[in-house]
Amino acid sequence: MIETLTFTYPASAHVARRAHVGVVASGNCELLLEPSPEPSASVTVRTSVGGYATTWEAVLARFFARHSIAVRLEIDDFGATPAVVAMRLEQALEQAR
Repeated sequence: MIETLTFTYPASAHVARRAHVGVVASGNCELLLEPSPEPSASVTVRTSVGGYATTWEAVLARFFARHSIAVRLEIDDFGATPAVVAMRLEQALEQAR
């Protein structure tokens, strides 16, 4: 069963282009990031691991507190740890800039 989580964060900065990092495989995740014209970041997480909404919220809130970027972000998770998610977020941001 796949759980879908959605989050929204205020944003003030923009990125130049789309980014795609990671793969959906055991213990990993895939991120698809694209610039948003809205002054916010919208995040959709699809995960095969239920019950981790508060963990996802904490990891994403920390990232968007540091990087106030206006993006649409889709994350397809297959059991990635918070450290892997944080790394993939930073990689996607680097590619998008």
